[in-house]
Amino acid sequence: MKAYMFPGQGAQFSGMGKDLYEGSEEAKALFDKANEVLGFEITKVMFEGSDADLKETKVTQPAIFLDSVIRFIVQPDTAPEAVAGHSLGEFSALVACGALNFEDALGLVAKRAAAMQEACEAVPGTMAAVLGLEDSVVEEVCEGIDAVVVAANYNCPGQLVISGSKEGVAEACEKLKEAGAKRALPLPVGGAFHSPLMEPAREELAKAIEAVEFSTPACPIYQNVTAKPSTDVAEIKANLIAQLTAPVRWTQTVQNMLADGVSEFTESGPGKVLQGLVKKVDRKAPVSKL
Repeated sequence: MKAYMFPGQGAQFSGMGKDLYEGSEEAKALFDKANEVLGFEITKVMFEGSDADLKETKVTQPAIFLDSVIRFIVQPDTAPEAVAGHSLGEFSALVACGALNFEDALGLVAKRAAAMQEACEAVPGTMAAVLGLEDSVVEEVCEGIDAVVVAANYNCPGQLVISGSKEGVAEACEKLKEAGAKRALPLPVGGAFHSPLMEPAREELAKAIEAVEFSTPACPIYQNVTAKPSTDVAEIKANLIAQLTAPVRWTQTVQNMLADGVSEFTESGPGKVLQGLVKKVDRKAPVSKL
């Protein structure tokens, strides 16, 4: 069984998508449509912008979405039997399986980015990567801290990202090092993604998602919140809304996909992060890139 997977924030780089734009009329038309939908020339930022330009949330999220989705659309013979996306990548996965059309998904990604930016500015927060501890130890340490800090991204065995207030994350990093973590590294991010501090963004995104028509997907989508496959539209929408304040269960997602018979993982989008994470879950799993 072949699965396609789509990356999230952090995979961006200057020049991303330019090969698609210059190599395919279909891709060029989709990028031009994206400029219209977004109301600014995102292609100019993607192809020529600096790293700092690409780190702006209003640019980063739609840029990664566009590279991921357009790369998938213009390839021949992309017929997924399962899909999954890491955080933002879940929107790309929903286009790939036919649950959302290109323009609606891009509009939701833009609203998600704006809402997350507002939430970050309202209540500053941060994230940190914790290496070399069991998930249960990280969870227990976070639960024992009074300030806001939670397990946010279960990326692969031995790699878990925590998220919350600056005070909560700083305290957790110290206690996690004492508990035996090889590393507890603050990440250069703009806010506390996948934590309770994203509640205002979740409320905004919920309104936008409820206003968009979803279709029954052509294949199951493994969602971040549950790590389980779904083809039920109501369930997919509820999980997509919950995702902003809930953890990304990527380790469990890959484990469940393998258990369900996925025998090939193909990443569509910038970078190779997800291929690496799959290999850390099961080093024998075949991975490739579009």
